[in-house]
Amino acid sequence: MTATTAALSIVALKKSFGGLPATNDVSIEVLPGERRLIIGPNGAGKTTLFNLITGDLKADGGEIRLFGQDVSRLPPHRRAHCGLARTYQIITLFPSDSLEHNIALSLLGLSPLRWSAFRPLGRHAHLYDEARGVLKRVGLDRLAGRSISEVSYGEKRRVEIAMALAQKPRLLLLDEPLAGLSREERMSVTELIAAIPRETTVIMIEHDMDAALGFAEQITVLHYGSVIVEGTRAEVVADPKTREVYLGDS
Repeated sequence: MTATTAALSIVALKKSFGGLPATNDVSIEVLPGERRLIIGPNGAGKTTLFNLITGDLKADGGEIRLFGQDVSRLPPHRRAHCGLARTYQIITLFPSDSLEHNIALSLLGLSPLRWSAFRPLGRHAHLYDEARGVLKRVGLDRLAGRSISEVSYGEKRRVEIAMALAQKPRLLLLDEPLAGLSREERMSVTELIAAIPRETTVIMIEHDMDAALGFAEQITVLHYGSVIVEGTRAEVVADPKTREVYLGDS
């Protein structure tokens, strides 16, 4: 792999539901270490694009490469082993389990120990040690033994990001990590995202462009499944197409 190999390269990606295109010939290239923001109105195809990248959905056409490797036909777990991790728009945690147990499960997913089905997870003490270290990184180590159902919505968001970071991803996809958060929680999660090392490339979907502009180095605007604008913050904000379809200007 050379220094110029893209972290993510998407070429002519297509996906339709019932004949209606949700992803319409999308091509995107994201460089290693980049902070990319994907925005667009509801129904623009943002989450569908993430689901295609992770393999949760099968594309109708096109190509997806992670760090130069064609993963277009790989199942999700194989893509995870290529360094891909994500969060979801709807929080997906085990509410009755502790924070550290949720993190330990995430660590187990990429470990050979996942094949030890008859050995209790609690016997793998090092996983819990590592889980507490990850929780400390997101400021939640004091709550490690508390169940997910007992913590705030903002803390659940941070746990989900911690689960993704625990896998030491090379490419991290964040699907609306600021959604539903209070102003204080948004500040906390934004600071957490900003602190992610540059070894991890980050692509974030966010519906509220104002809340996420500070994150973005490059922005891609989707509308009806197509890329309509792409560029720097200044270029995208100034483009009439952005104002028309996203900001509501006529």
